[in-house]
Amino acid sequence: MIMNKLLAIIVFVVTYTNLFCQDNNAILLTIGDKQITKGEFERIYRKNSNVENADQKSVEDYLELFINFKLKVIEAEKLGLDTSRSFKNELSGYRKQLAKPYLTDKNADEKILREAYERMLLDLRASHILIKIEEGSDTVLAYNKALKIRKRLLAGEDFEKIAKEVSDDPSAASNGGDLGYFTVFQMVYPFESAAYKLNIGEISNPVKTQFGYHILKLTDKRNAKGQIKVAHIMRAIPKNATQETIDEIKKEIFDISTKIKSGEDFVELAKTHSDDKGSAVQGGILPWFGTGRMVPEFETAAYGIENIGDVSEPVQTSFGWHIIKLIDRKSIGTFEEVQADLKTKVLKDSRSDYSRKTLIAELKTEYKFTENRNDFAMVKKIVDESIFEGKWQAPDTKNMSKIIFSFADKKYTQADFVNRLATAQKKTKVIPLNDFINQQFEAYIEDELLDYEEGILEKKHDDFRYLMNEYHDGILLFELTDKTVWTKAVKDTAGLDKFHNENKMNYMWDARVDASMYTCVNSEIAAKVRKLAEARLKKGYTADEMAAKFVKISQNRDTLKVDLEDKVYNKGDNKIIDSVEWTVGLKPDVKKDDKIVVVSINKLIPPTPKTLQEAKGLVTADYQTYLEKEWIKSLRDKYSFNVNKEVLSTIK
Repeated sequence: MIMNKLLAIIVFVVTYTNLFCQDNNAILLTIGDKQITKGEFERIYRKNSNVENADQKSVEDYLELFINFKLKVIEAEKLGLDTSRSFKNELSGYRKQLAKPYLTDKNADEKILREAYERMLLDLRASHILIKIEEGSDTVLAYNKALKIRKRLLAGEDFEKIAKEVSDDPSAASNGGDLGYFTVFQMVYPFESAAYKLNIGEISNPVKTQFGYHILKLTDKRNAKGQIKVAHIMRAIPKNATQETIDEIKKEIFDISTKIKSGEDFVELAKTHSDDKGSAVQGGILPWFGTGRMVPEFETAAYGIENIGDVSEPVQTSFGWHIIKLIDRKSIGTFEEVQADLKTKVLKDSRSDYSRKTLIAELKTEYKFTENRNDFAMVKKIVDESIFEGKWQAPDTKNMSKIIFSFADKKYTQADFVNRLATAQKKTKVIPLNDFINQQFEAYIEDELLDYEEGILEKKHDDFRYLMNEYHDGILLFELTDKTVWTKAVKDTAGLDKFHNENKMNYMWDARVDASMYTCVNSEIAAKVRKLAEARLKKGYTADEMAAKFVKISQNRDTLKVDLEDKVYNKGDNKIIDSVEWTVGLKPDVKKDDKIVVVSINKLIPPTPKTLQEAKGLVTADYQTYLEKEWIKSLRDKYSFNVNKEVLSTIK
């Protein structure tokens, strides 16, 4: 039947991909004006053969299949299938996907995963002071302000005091900049990286994130505590509660604690008393969590529970009072155990750009990248803030011919960059214009480097070139085979009917029987049914006539006591029919559960050909095989081909 297209192409590519064999340029096969090397054939053969046990016959047999494949591809090219828009678009789509692994630095990917894992093994506690960068303002002002604050800290002023005084983090007023404990992926990547590079007590240089500039102080570092699962009972303290209410809630939580200690069920108490309704229905159980996921007081108390099943004393947090029960705990795990989860998190995090940035740096070196910042600076003078509205009008660029960057054999002028700015502009967030143009310039350089690299992948990487050739041939093979064999076999009703008539003896029914099974509720009814079944064999009663007679013999007219099944059976269709002798007539009663089955063999049916409808699936599959054989025969007649036996003999 017709194969799923993508599956067919993937099967082809998997089958015809092998990169461990060194290329050999000796010509093994010539088909028309096409020459196929020994190396190309070997890659395919070794992938699909048990090389250790291969003999010359298996090589030659496989060569015949290979010739058939190449003939089909050549025919597709002769028909121009490789020039169609749909083919080019499809191959281009596959190429984009196949190119992705070549456009990242695999070593950098591994490094960033290892870095994340190493950080996962440590919990940090740090304080910070945030200096926001106001929208549209100059970042230099914020940076200089951060430097002055750092200078005060280095001179010995109290971090908490300064944080409360100058930090733009709203929580600083209450916590003095203390962020509590955190671990990898819980802070933005630049902040996290700066924190993990500090020693305890050390003050960082200003660190820029999307929130502004941060000054960090590392206050503690400890081995990661892993994750825990707890249940809790919470009594919430309402906002603006009176002291009387606060005291009453405290009394209630300590009363609950006493009940737990006296043996009352934690789960039931959570269901009836906890104000956290989301967890209360589950007996207070919360999802697994690790460092930095809960308010500090809750986290400290939860991690402080020593044994699974133990319950804490009441703990007060900003939400109210809690009683915590430890359900389970687990360690971080090995790198191999958490690698998949790390990859998922990295992809969602800004650090995913690391391998791209690393590759860009490598490409700049490889292709001798140079830039001219002086000539680039001229471009900044002609761009105004209307570009943030997508309404900037680019000036005439005929005099903007100076080169602003180059690599390999590519040169990019001021005009090239201006045209890109004008074409790509859209309404966007306002930032300092100088920063915006610098960002656009860097993005332009990166895009051009990666586009260039992608364009020469076939030249740089033999494995990519082979893979693209195989996808090229696979798509063509699918398209032409679908048209010539698969779809034709389904739609060519006249050809299918003719093929069936010429080969009908290949689609035979085995010997069958026309039989009736009468399932009766008891032996008394079965005895009466047996007489009716015997009469039916002689007089030919219909199923409806038999049903009317069954009503008469039923003790309760409202409840039919007999089920009748008339059917043609093959061997294996029904255990009861298989158990009786296949001769015309009534058979001994068969007990089935608490019922009695009367069996009548009405007619023996000798082996007969199946109709086309009865055997359509098999006939269609065989017709496809027939069409393909005829097609290959016609291709072998159409195209001359020659095998170099001497080269073939060297493939072992």
